Amino acid sequence: MLLKPRQREQILPLPVVLISTLSADGVRNIAPWSNVTPILRPLEDVILASWIKRDTLYNIRQTREFVINIPPARMAEAVMSCSKNFAPEVDEFEQADLKPRHSSMVKAPGVEGCLAWAECKLLEEITREKYALIIGRVVHLEGNDDFFNEAGEMDYERAEPLSAMLGEKGIRFTRPVYAGRYADYKEMFISKSNNSPD
Repeated sequence: MLLKPRQREQILPLPVVLISTLSADGVRNIAPWSNVTPILRPLEDVILASWIKRDTLYNIRQTREFVINIPPARMAEAVMSCSKNFAPEVDEFEQADLKPRHSSMVKAPGVEGCLAWAECKLLEEITREKYALIIGRVVHLEGNDDFFNEAGEMDYERAEPLSAMLGEKGIRFTRPVYAGRYADYKEMFISKSNNSPD
């Protein structure tokens, strides 16, 4: 089946996060985001893409900080509440009936009830005509003790982090499941002994 290039987001599952920010005047904002990803492993940087006219982008430009909150599947309705185009002066924590969580390294609050919180500082903005790429550095990272082991690995089958498949007219919220195969990172590298002729 041939798809249109603009349908590129419909061919892969996307993460669903909540980006929380503060305006320069202290108004709290939350917005759902799927165009966000860590930049390579094991660096500390993340990147998110934003339309130019977004309160989240404006707040990040003003305060140079934001929090990436990882919601569980049970928060899908709250995520949709945060997706509405409220006026910039509206406190979206109140509108979505979400509780703020104190942050350690930034002024913007996190969102209580999430699985993890990445407090970020703005490093760089790359701007195009219709969108901007925000590169941030994680300055404080914390996970809910109920769903992470001592190595910092999420028990995703219990935690049920929210993800999504986008369609032509709407969104289907999903969550990851184990595919039955574990791979050690070292499997990706060919050792010299294995590559040498007999």
